[in-house]
Amino acid sequence: MSPIRIGTRGSALALAQAGLVGDALRAADGGDEVELVAITTTGDRGAGGDKSRFVKEIDAAVLRGEVDLAVHSAKDVPGELPDGLAILGVPPRADPRDAVCGAGSLDELAEGAAVGTSSLRRRAQLLARRPDLRIEELRGNVDTRLRRLAGGDFDALVLAAAGLDRLGRSSDGRPIGVDTVVPAGGQGALVLQGRSADEETAARCRAVSDDGSFTRLLAERSLVRALDASCRTPLGVHAREDGTALRVDAFAGLPDGSWWIRDTVSGSPDDPEALGRALADRMRAAGAGDLLREAEGGERSGQ
Repeated sequence: MSPIRIGTRGSALALAQAGLVGDALRAADGGDEVELVAITTTGDRGAGGDKSRFVKEIDAAVLRGEVDLAVHSAKDVPGELPDGLAILGVPPRADPRDAVCGAGSLDELAEGAAVGTSSLRRRAQLLARRPDLRIEELRGNVDTRLRRLAGGDFDALVLAAAGLDRLGRSSDGRPIGVDTVVPAGGQGALVLQGRSADEETAARCRAVSDDGSFTRLLAERSLVRALDASCRTPLGVHAREDGTALRVDAFAGLPDGSWWIRDTVSGSPDDPEALGRALADRMRAAGAGDLLREAEGGERSGQ
């Protein structure tokens, strides 16, 4: 087989993730060459915009044939893919949970503790559970955030457990149960995205893909798409096996924690996207549409 070129962001975490995929592809192909190609995205330059700001330049390189495959964090992939692209595989999913850094658990945090996060989803759920906390804006890569925690700028941080693990820093965090804080859709999962007509790359991706991880991701993406959520929407969704059924949990809330909705559905894993849509319909009937519009409106106005 010909060498495969993987497009990825140039951050330490993105390169580590793409490296894991490259290792898996080499093992599946019997040692064929894999090249990582770092591509700067709009999001890397600090520009705002929708979720696609972290993937669109890489996707464009795939469509132009400059790289064969994109490796994305699944939570960064928009609900609607560009024409000509398809999700070709989802490797075994890492820990989907959030993790608290700087404390043994959320309940151990002192009253009024300062917690750093840039996520409205995390902010909404933390304040819904602990309205006494001071949630403060924190951006930058994982190492930068942990340095600020060590420097005393915050009492704790909330980060993705999978990101800590992939950077060899899992000991810096304590996972938070999904029944306490619902993760972002796709958190912990990687998406292998390529040209829909590229059968050779598709076959390679199938060899390293995990059916269960793919199924769970389809359910989560379906709900996100049905609720028309963006990267700034305070929405969490998590799918998991529950015996022979697939269970999908979701949370939507205002960033200040004052109004939130949480619901669950279970059903056959044979049609995960239908389950995601069914849960979105239930949440919309309970007022999630109005809640999310208010949340995004407040975010745009700076409230």
